[in-house]
Amino acid sequence: MKKGVRVFFFICAIFMAGIFGLGFGGQALAGGKIKLTFTSWRNDDIEGMERVLAVYNKAHPNVVVEFEPKADTEYDAQLMSSLQTGTGSDVIFLRSFSAGRAVYDGGFLHELNNDIPVLKDFPSSAKKAWSTDDGKIYGVPIFGVTHGVYYHKDIFKKYNLTPPETWDEFIAVCKTLKDHNETVLAQGAMDEWTLYEVVFSGLGPNFYGGEKSRQALIAGKMKLTDAPFIDAFKHIDQLQPFLPRGYQGLDYVSMQQMFAAGRAAMFFGGSWEIGTFRAIGSSDIAWFPPPVRSKGDRLSYCFHVDAGIGLNKNSKHFKEALEFVKWTATHEYAQLVMKEVPGFYAYTPGKFNLDDDLARAMISAAQGADITIRTTWEKLSDQAPSGNSLMNEALIKMLTDKFTPQQAAAFVQKGLSWYKPFQK
Repeated sequence: MKKGVRVFFFICAIFMAGIFGLGFGGQALAGGKIKLTFTSWRNDDIEGMERVLAVYNKAHPNVVVEFEPKADTEYDAQLMSSLQTGTGSDVIFLRSFSAGRAVYDGGFLHELNNDIPVLKDFPSSAKKAWSTDDGKIYGVPIFGVTHGVYYHKDIFKKYNLTPPETWDEFIAVCKTLKDHNETVLAQGAMDEWTLYEVVFSGLGPNFYGGEKSRQALIAGKMKLTDAPFIDAFKHIDQLQPFLPRGYQGLDYVSMQQMFAAGRAAMFFGGSWEIGTFRAIGSSDIAWFPPPVRSKGDRLSYCFHVDAGIGLNKNSKHFKEALEFVKWTATHEYAQLVMKEVPGFYAYTPGKFNLDDDLARAMISAAQGADITIRTTWEKLSDQAPSGNSLMNEALIKMLTDKFTPQQAAAFVQKGLSWYKPFQK
C-alpha cells in the first residue's frame, strides 16, 4: 500500500473512532469533568461493573469512569490496534501471562511498583502473571476464577441423584440421566476455547497430576505425550456419549441458554458465569467441584489467574487514570467486584464477604485443594503456535473423532517444538 493511502486510512480511522466512540481515552466532558474509559473482554459484566464504578464516580465528582467492554473473541486484536493508533482506553483489563505481556512489551503500559506500594503484599503467584522476570509489575492482579460443574437440583432430585465425588460416580450419573432421555451436558464444540479453558482445565488436573505435573511440563521434565496427560485426554473423550445432539455446532451462548432453561442437567462452566445464570433467573442451580479419580483423592483445582488491570502510559489524563488504578488495588474495590460480579475472587489482601451461595461453594472447594492454573497458559503460549490454540484445536478434533486422545496429545506436543525445554 502506498504511503499516502496508508495515511488517508489512518486519518479516517481516527475520525470514525471519534464519531462512534470506539476507544478514545481521557475525553473532556461538559462541566469540566474528565471521562476515563475502562475496557475489558467481559460484556456480561456491564451492569455489575457500572454499580462498582458508581461508587468511585461519586467519590470523585470531577471524573467519570465508563466501562466499555468489547467482545471476548475480538478483544485482544482491538486492544492492540487501538493502542497502536493512540486511541486506546485509559484503563485496561489484561489477560495473564503472554497476552498481557504482549501489551507491556509493545510499550503501552505504565510500571506500577513505585506508584502502588501495596502490590508488594499481593500473592507472588498472582503477581508473576503480570510481571517481568526482573519484577516490574505492569498489572494489578485483580481476580482469579474457578472451574467446575453446574447442575439443576430439580433434575437430580427427580432421579435421586447426588453430586458425584469421583469420576466413576460422575459417569454413573451421566448414564442414569441419558437412560431417562435427559440431555446430560450442555457442552458444545463450536467455540473451541470452552473445551480447553473450561472442560479440560477443570477436569484434566485430577488425571494428569495437578500443579506438580504442570510445573514439570514447563520445566521440560514431562511432555504432553506422557501417560498422565494422555490419561487426561482419555477422560475428556469419555464425555462424547453424553454431549447433546448437534454439539459440534453448539456455540457458547447457546450452551449457557440450554443449561439455564433446564434443557440439560449439567454444564461444565467457570465461576464467572454465576452472574449470567443469576441474571437469567435460574433459581435451582447448584455446583460441584471436578470429580477426582478415586475416593479420598485430593482435589486438583484450577483456580486460574484471570485478569489484571493496567494503565495506558499514553493516557491523555494520566494522573486521573493512575488514581483510579490505585483504587483497583484496594479492599473496597475488591469487595465491590465480588459482590456485584460474583464468581470473581480477589487477590487483594484482606478478608471479604461473599453473598452468593455458588460463589461461596466454589471458594470453599479451594480449601485444602492442590491449586493449579490452566495447563499451557504460562510460558507454553509465549510463541506461535501457542499451547492454548493447539489445545483448542486438539480437543475439538478429539471430540469430533478426528483425533484419538493419543493423537490429540501428540498434536499439541509437536506444535510446541519451539519451546526450548522440549528440545533437550
